[in-house]
Amino acid sequence: MAHSREREENPYAPVGASLSVRWVQGFPKQNVHFVNDNTICYPCGNFVIFINIETKKKTVLQCMNGIVGVVATNVPYEVVAFSDRRLKPLIYIYNFPGLTRRTKLKGSVLLDYTLLSFSYCGTYLASYSSLPEFELAIWNWESSVILCKKSQPGVDVSHMTFNPMNWHQLCLSSPSAVTVWTIEKSNQEHYLKAKPIKLPMEDGSFYNETDVVFPTSLPKDLIYGPVLPLSAIAGLVGEEAETFRPKDDIYPSLHPIMHCWTATSDLYITCEEGHLLMVNAETLKVTILNKTEDTTTSREGSHLINPITMAYQKGGVLISGIDGCVYSFIIKDLHYRVEDFLQIEELVEHMKFSPSYQMLLIQTEKGSVYIYTFGEEPTFDNVLEACDGKFQSVDFISPGNEYCMTLTHSGEVCVWCLEDGTCASRIYLNTPSTVLACSPSSLSVAVGTQGGFVHFLDVRNPEAPRPIFKAFPSKWSVQHLIYDQRGIYLLVGTSEGCIFIINANPSSLFQILGFVEVGKDSLQISTVSLLETDIVEVMVLSPLPETGRSRLEIFTLPKTLPQVSTSFADERGRLRDELIHKYLYEIEHPLSSAVLDYQSHQVYGFCNHVPYICSYLLPEDEHSGICILKPYQKVQSKHYGPGILSLSPHGLWLTTIAKGGILCIRDVHTLETFARSRSHSHQGHGIQSARISIDGKNILVNGRDDGTLVYLRWRRFGGNLANDILEYCQKLLMSLSNTMDKENDHLSILQRKSLNLGSTSEHTINEDTNPSIDSSQEELILVDNSKEIPWIQQKNQEAIRREVKLFYNKRKEIKAGIKAVAKTVLTMMEENEAVDHIAKLDQKEFGLDLEELERLRHENEEEVAKIRKDVEMHNLVKAYLAELIKEECWNAMTVKGRALKCFHMPYVVENFPMKERTDKELKELKRVLQQRKIETECLKLWKQIAEVQSAITLVKKHREEEDEEEEEDDAALKTSNLPNYLLGSLSTEFGVDASLLSSQFELHSREEKINQIILLKDVIYKVKTVFNNEFDAAYKQKEFEVARVKERNVRIQEIISDLDLEEVVWQPEFDDCEKPERILVVEDKEITVHKFVSPWKKAKKELTMNREMEQQLLTQGSDTRQRALMDMMGGVLEVKKEDILRMEIPQPAFMAKPDAMWSEEERKQFKEYEKKVKELNEERDKYRKSLEAEMKKLQNSIQESTQNFDEHLKRLFQRRVKAEIVVNQEELKINNLAFSLLLDEEISSREAFLNNYLMRKQEEKSQTSEAIQKAKENLDVYKEHYDNLLAEDKVLDRSFKKEFSEIPSHQVDILYKLFKRRPRIPKQKIHSDTSSIVPFGERPESGKLNKDAFAQLMKAMDDLDNISNMPEGLDPLVWNHFCITRRAKVENEQKVKQKAAGLMEMMAFLRRRTEEDEKLQQEIEKVFHERIVLQEEKARFQLNLTIQILLKQGQVELENFQLLLEYPDAILINKSIIEDLNSVIRTQGQKKVASMTESKDVHKGIFQIEWEHKKMEMEMEDLNQKAWDIQMLFFSRDRQKFLNEPNYETLIAIQIGIMEQTIAVLDKTHKKNVENRKKLLKKLGRYSNQKDIANYTLSCNLREELVAVSERKDICNAIGSQLTCEKIAKERYENMMQQQALTNISQQQAEQLSVLQAEVERLRMKTFPAFVQM
Repeated sequence: MAHSREREENPYAPVGASLSVRWVQGFPKQNVHFVNDNTICYPCGNFVIFINIETKKKTVLQCMNGIVGVVATNVPYEVVAFSDRRLKPLIYIYNFPGLTRRTKLKGSVLLDYTLLSFSYCGTYLASYSSLPEFELAIWNWESSVILCKKSQPGVDVSHMTFNPMNWHQLCLSSPSAVTVWTIEKSNQEHYLKAKPIKLPMEDGSFYNETDVVFPTSLPKDLIYGPVLPLSAIAGLVGEEAETFRPKDDIYPSLHPIMHCWTATSDLYITCEEGHLLMVNAETLKVTILNKTEDTTTSREGSHLINPITMAYQKGGVLISGIDGCVYSFIIKDLHYRVEDFLQIEELVEHMKFSPSYQMLLIQTEKGSVYIYTFGEEPTFDNVLEACDGKFQSVDFISPGNEYCMTLTHSGEVCVWCLEDGTCASRIYLNTPSTVLACSPSSLSVAVGTQGGFVHFLDVRNPEAPRPIFKAFPSKWSVQHLIYDQRGIYLLVGTSEGCIFIINANPSSLFQILGFVEVGKDSLQISTVSLLETDIVEVMVLSPLPETGRSRLEIFTLPKTLPQVSTSFADERGRLRDELIHKYLYEIEHPLSSAVLDYQSHQVYGFCNHVPYICSYLLPEDEHSGICILKPYQKVQSKHYGPGILSLSPHGLWLTTIAKGGILCIRDVHTLETFARSRSHSHQGHGIQSARISIDGKNILVNGRDDGTLVYLRWRRFGGNLANDILEYCQKLLMSLSNTMDKENDHLSILQRKSLNLGSTSEHTINEDTNPSIDSSQEELILVDNSKEIPWIQQKNQEAIRREVKLFYNKRKEIKAGIKAVAKTVLTMMEENEAVDHIAKLDQKEFGLDLEELERLRHENEEEVAKIRKDVEMHNLVKAYLAELIKEECWNAMTVKGRALKCFHMPYVVENFPMKERTDKELKELKRVLQQRKIETECLKLWKQIAEVQSAITLVKKHREEEDEEEEEDDAALKTSNLPNYLLGSLSTEFGVDASLLSSQFELHSREEKINQIILLKDVIYKVKTVFNNEFDAAYKQKEFEVARVKERNVRIQEIISDLDLEEVVWQPEFDDCEKPERILVVEDKEITVHKFVSPWKKAKKELTMNREMEQQLLTQGSDTRQRALMDMMGGVLEVKKEDILRMEIPQPAFMAKPDAMWSEEERKQFKEYEKKVKELNEERDKYRKSLEAEMKKLQNSIQESTQNFDEHLKRLFQRRVKAEIVVNQEELKINNLAFSLLLDEEISSREAFLNNYLMRKQEEKSQTSEAIQKAKENLDVYKEHYDNLLAEDKVLDRSFKKEFSEIPSHQVDILYKLFKRRPRIPKQKIHSDTSSIVPFGERPESGKLNKDAFAQLMKAMDDLDNISNMPEGLDPLVWNHFCITRRAKVENEQKVKQKAAGLMEMMAFLRRRTEEDEKLQQEIEKVFHERIVLQEEKARFQLNLTIQILLKQGQVELENFQLLLEYPDAILINKSIIEDLNSVIRTQGQKKVASMTESKDVHKGIFQIEWEHKKMEMEMEDLNQKAWDIQMLFFSRDRQKFLNEPNYETLIAIQIGIMEQTIAVLDKTHKKNVENRKKLLKKLGRYSNQKDIANYTLSCNLREELVAVSERKDICNAIGSQLTCEKIAKERYENMMQQQALTNISQQQAEQLSVLQAEVERLRMKTFPAFVQM
């Protein structure tokens, strides 16, 4: 039974009759949890399902606020926590097995909780939320308060667990990181501290991570200044600089999958890469465990374990892989060994041990749950076998009071028992399925598939359903399967808009009667089949998306349709509309569902876009066309989203379901809801389908996406609510009883015959074809019998076959005509192949299909237009790009880039292309020049003021004032005469004024460097301008030379033509590099393709040419005069000297005759002719020589002038090289200055970051200081309470005898002993088998266990307080008073223990806060030190400037293979000095080498003789020693024992064992000593830290004292020297007076001493007698 206790939160109160949840069927999508040793639970939809492992009994707990989110269980307290998935979700805590709500937790989370986890010790619950908070919260779930919480934006967590041995530790892991959180407690305050674990890289190696904030391994650059961290180079000054790393320095780390805690509070972590990590939770040290290969148990591929989940066990872990196997990892030290533990066919997603560790829960990817029980004979049981996917369709097996059926997408059909929800049986169709329907007239079930098949199952025995038949109406997917109310017909709706009518009786072999065409993608099919009628009315709802309307198509199927189906359907199987009375209706708004009323008078529809349910009256009169229906009744649905309507079997209840997940049952007349149940939620997209049994008692509700099947029953079912439907159920069952018995008998016949499931209908292909049908006809009708053919395709083939027989002759004539036309076309194609390529037609032109030709022509035109457009766009892009390049590289240049080539040498000189300087640049340059002039003048005035003026200088000053103008004129010249090595460039050689440039030794500030860069750019511009002017002059000179050469070549060409020479005249031309503007002009000869000319342009060109030809003919007149001149005088009126070479003297006519026949006159004429010829030849020779001399002179002149130009261009080339050197020198200076500016910015960024970092640390320091102060105050208060409580306890102990002073002393002693006596509380004995399995052993006691122990103590105290334990002779009143006093003492002792534990926690908390404060103080000091170092480096960088100096080769000499970066001791000397010194050193070195070689040869001979002597001595000693050893050979006892002892090896083994035990004891003692030393070292370290703090305090005091002394010293120094001298004189005078007085006193005392000595001597002589010598 389902338990629901959230009545106050259910917005839908019951209206009249109510529904209750009997059972819920669903499978886990999240992890399954143990509630106790015998019960597991998991969330499913709106429910939490509990399963007893032993009895398999289920209990459900419903969440009334929607779908269940995440679930967690607490075994010691036996409570279950789960969250809902609504806006601002809640966490509910329920007791088990009572399923009463314990408490409700409300936090600040907006959307959803993703993880929940209970601590084993105490009443603590950890929760983690998703977007937008990503908040980790720790709850005290008993008091429903949040103890502490921490947000980490953007961090998704996949796994969260408490440390079973310490609830103060919590581990959160994600696919990219693992974090250990520590919960610190101080009295009632809790704090969360995160410690991220640094995972190894993907290859298993550890990355040596450097400190980003204070790097210690940065290289030192002695030339270019300090090397700063990458964050400063990137310009970062905020918090992002603390974690900034370049992309190349970020290496992918291992990807954690799951973690688990160990009994030693360590962590085991599995990774995607296959590594197993062990992490120490205190030090966060990560260790990669190594695998040890066992050759005896290893198998092929065992190393390829990709872990999925993990569970910790004693001695190792269990890990599941993607291969469906569970492996046991036996871990010892830092190594593990893999053993096969369990083989499961499915992928294991989750494993969990029971609280007693006697069972292992295994959850598969599919959702099945298995229990592996450990013991002498391990067992493996299936607790929950999941279906393959979510439920697609559900239905009751008629009559619907015992079993129901479900269908999944993969084709799994399950039969469920309605009584307890157990799975009676299941069958696999192994095909994608869509819908299921149970027949009311027989115990058969129809299943529709995506492939178009309809499978029929026999369910007479629900525990063993069997497939009996398979129909194949079409190849389209089956979307709807519906039986009419009496089970006469089965309507099959497909995706292509065809509804097939199948005879539902098995006796007819499920005959397909025909099909009706409706709209595509029909939404719903509704039927009305009443007992008193002989027809079945069908209504189909289809959408009209183009118009936003819905269409209803209603038609009628007579009961006698199976007998008259051939007359109702055409030859293709389509039912005729006029016979089935098909009517069309349209509704002006879209509907998502519609059903037909049983009286066929109205239609109920569920509106798609608005939340209304409407009824529409159907017209009684017949109509043609489309009828528009108007809403007759409209009721608000109170549903979310589009819904689905359905009628109950008796037609008086209207059920509505939608995305909101609420099932409503309404009265069909008033449309008012009388029953409602929220079985699903909108988060799971609501309800997919709902079914009501024939008797109305049972309701099945199937979720759409949550995979939950809910079985509902009425809480109170009686009265009018039950009478109508029960009466209808009885009538229907009575009317169908005979039919059902008959059809069930046919089902048994079908099963016995074992019909082929591939048969789709009673129609088969008729293979008896007409023998007159030719091969072409056979191709149309023959099919492959190996493939199943849909029924509709069979009908089409039969229709085609009949049409072929009917129109055979006509078809034959058409075919003959086609063959003739084809022959003609083939002939034309052969002729086409023989013609020229231009006249040849394309193959497409011979197509006879005019429409196809027209289509191809249009396609060609479209393709040509597309290509033309693409070409135009491509040309436009190219033109735009060319325009941009031209604008940037040509038009923007004031000086175009060009080159000059020599005439005869391979020299090419290029100018400097230059852009015009912008107004901004000129303005900036003007400002800098003006500023530099002002600075120069100010510097002069400052020097004049600072200098001490002398008379000589004054005179010089007057003279300088007189010559001031001359000095101003020569200032630039003097500056330009400075050495170039100080300027760092050769710019002065180009006449550039460098007087305003700052000295390289004075560029310290940022502004000076920027101004210097601007001035250097101006110098570069001037240098380029100077060279370009020289280049332009040379270019003009070449133009002049080329023009002069061309002029002379004209004459040379004339001479060559006159002399008929074959020489080629050298004609110089400008190349494209010399005149680059020619590149921008495209000439006609450069175009190689033919220009496309349109037809009208061609016609225009021809007309123009004709007109020009006519005008030319008209202008040409008579040319008689020209022809006469040519005939008479050779076309000239005057003979020129140049024509002498072409002159010819005509021969006399008689020369044609022989000489003998000449006359005298003719002989005279011949002599004159010879004379003229001789004279002409002489003239020709003279003229030819003069022409040759002139031509040679011209050629020499051309050669000389071009060579002179080449020499000039060669000098210009050298000038170009020097100009480029100067430009590069200036650019190098600019780059150095730019680099210094950049480095200055980096230093400023670093300094800003350090300031920000210092501010953050100081804020943290203030917070920690406040926390320490607050903790100290709390500790003092708590300690005071503890002291008071302890004092009270001592007072109770001391005042005991005073309270009982009235009784005898011996009784007081007895009572005091009883007062000190405490009862022994028996500890729960842990079974030996359990203690050997549980890996965690005795865990810390929880609060509940402490309370239980105290309760047991008080109960034991009751036994001690019994009157039987009273001493004899004691008054009972005194005994009662004694018991009360002793109980108070015991309670006080428990309070003292609790207070002491709390005091220890607070002291530990204060110690941790103090350590954090000290650590922050160290970081602050480190920041201060880093700032000081940075400031020193900044000052050093600003002073150590990079200077560019020009040096000649040979001025610097370095030692071999040593590159120095600094030259503190370097000097500049002449190269000749070094060369002379080297020659002297080389000579002396050769002499020394010769002497050393001679000495070496002598020593070599001596060494050889000595070595031979020593060798002989050593051989002699060896022989003597061997002789002595032989004489003194000792036969020890060990050797005797080895020879005499038979078990010598056993004896040695015993001795080795004794030694190993001794070594083990020594090792243990050594480890113990090491631990003691470590503790002592730690204690000394703390003592050292205290001393360091004291020293630091003393140093601070000393600094203050030094400041005070310095101040006093300054004060003393401030007093005048006169007072000091007087004071010294006065002190000297006083000292002298005191010395004088002391001298006088000493003299007086000396006198007195002498007197006293004389008196003493006198008295002595007087006392002793004198002996006078006789």
